[in-house]
Amino acid sequence: MIVNGEIEGLLVGHWTDIDAATGCTVIRLPPQTVASGEVRGGAPATREFALLDPTRLVSNVDAVVLCGGSTFGLRACDGVVDALRAEGVGFATSVGMVPIVVGMSLFDLGVGSPDSWPTAAAGSSAFAAASSTASTGPVGAGTGATVNKWRGSQAATPGGVGIATLTEGDLTLTVIVAVNAAGEIDDGVTTAAVRDGTFRWSPPERFGETNTVIGVVATNATLTKMECHLVAQGAHDGLARAIAPPHMRSDGDAFVAAATAEVDDVDVDHVRWLAVVATEQAIRSGVATLDSMPPSLDPSP
Repeated sequence: MIVNGEIEGLLVGHWTDIDAATGCTVIRLPPQTVASGEVRGGAPATREFALLDPTRLVSNVDAVVLCGGSTFGLRACDGVVDALRAEGVGFATSVGMVPIVVGMSLFDLGVGSPDSWPTAAAGSSAFAAASSTASTGPVGAGTGATVNKWRGSQAATPGGVGIATLTEGDLTLTVIVAVNAAGEIDDGVTTAAVRDGTFRWSPPERFGETNTVIGVVATNATLTKMECHLVAQGAHDGLARAIAPPHMRSDGDAFVAAATAEVDDVDVDHVRWLAVVATEQAIRSGVATLDSMPPSLDPSP
């Protein structure tokens, strides 16, 4: 699908290992993109996320990498850093440019091979493949993603990469997300049961190793780093509308919000609301159906 024809320079590329059921997704950002982020899940696996704090020095981010493979998969960021350095892209220092690449990883090691994960070469491949169009479903970081594990591993169903874009006038916002939640896609049944008192909490002994929703919210609005932080909060609100239950201690849910400064005089609350709606839409669209799964990833008997 088209990632976004309105946000010039926003590119997405995947590297996919079907046999190992893992992969990575690189989101390349235009020069001088301002970014911040927020973690709400209890078990994050990230790289360079601390610099996204609005009080930190660096405001611009060059790329974001979504990875499978838990902490091992964050090695994919090295390949992206090397590729950007070769282009002379990064934060200017007295001894050269230092690429700013933020990484977020999900846990898919129990789906395919527990000994395979994205490498620096995988990150380089995804970077080289980045374009204004991108596949969705069980590709890239979403290759081995699953959802609904809080009901037990036997209840797990495929997740994947989802993309949603909203446009109002000149303002555009795109969400790219890898959906690997412990919870389920909320169809209203579970939340209704909680409201009417018929729901009973009885989580299985072990659902806590294979989770996390990670993503990027990109907009062409002109925003400060603090305002990007507020937009990232909106993305988490959208997650909470799509996943039941959201932000569990076993999830590493994290979002980066990035602003490319093409459109001025934008109300940050407007952008944050678009992030809520688009994130919910992207998560719901990123959940793969069995018909869309490659045979090697089809969990059915």
